[in-house]
Amino acid sequence: MNAQRIAIITDSGTNTPPEFAEAHDVKIVPLVINFSDGTYHTDVDITTQDVIERLPVEVPTTSLPSPSTLLKVLEDCRDEGYERAVFVTISSGLSATNQTVHLVASQMEDFPVCVIDTKSIGVAAGLVVMNAALMVEAGVPFEELDRRLSELSTQTLVLFCVNELGYLRHGGRISEATYRLGSALNIKPVFDCDSEGHYRTVKKCRGLPKAVRAIEDLIAARSRLYDKVVLAICIAAKDAPFERYEADLRERVSNCVGIIRSGITADLVVHTGPTLLGMAVQPATPEMCAWLAVRTA
Repeated sequence: MNAQRIAIITDSGTNTPPEFAEAHDVKIVPLVINFSDGTYHTDVDITTQDVIERLPVEVPTTSLPSPSTLLKVLEDCRDEGYERAVFVTISSGLSATNQTVHLVASQMEDFPVCVIDTKSIGVAAGLVVMNAALMVEAGVPFEELDRRLSELSTQTLVLFCVNELGYLRHGGRISEATYRLGSALNIKPVFDCDSEGHYRTVKKCRGLPKAVRAIEDLIAARSRLYDKVVLAICIAAKDAPFERYEADLRERVSNCVGIIRSGITADLVVHTGPTLLGMAVQPATPEMCAWLAVRTA
């Protein structure tokens, strides 16, 4: 438990690296996956690989944690000795998790909760979670966390592409026309999250290699806006070639102080499929720089 007794909580859709979550006592609330044979919870009774293996037979749906589940998480944190909490969620534009957490938190009169909408998803949202934990451990006052983390969320850029567009179409994230055109002409859209946290197409590329190159171009351009940046790479595929993409990014982004690797959680792979490649860039906070310096020493 950190000295400030502030619990850090998030949902599984942020793809917060498991080793970081364990080391910093980040509580991860699993999103729900609904197959025809039952309901499962990310990393509790179903894994990403389990979902990938079942996708050719059935594409499930997902849902947010119930209000009672969220309330129990907050009550458990209070019972453990925490006095306040920061709850970081995936984009309110993609999930009702954030709104539900706000509602539940309002019932905790004796337990203040700062709720952060990352306006993002996956490892980009996970970078915000990591900063929340590091800021609390560094002694940043609870009253400053909302402002700092919300500002950081607006500065964090996520970009991703997929080789198979069918899963985004199935989940209603892209139109039928986009799916048909992309499939017929080998068009691979590059997506980000807009200011409201909704998916948006920012580039259309002919073939996956060009889409990946476009993502790297956009990451490099965004990085030039800041003194120092932290990058992240998220790949759904098993035995993903992280080293190759890290080498490309380090060559192109001279002010990168660290690169975070992430897989994709079971709930997110439902909507993107097993061919996702995502990257993120975020201005490096003093707390993140200090943590990275110790980590690489």
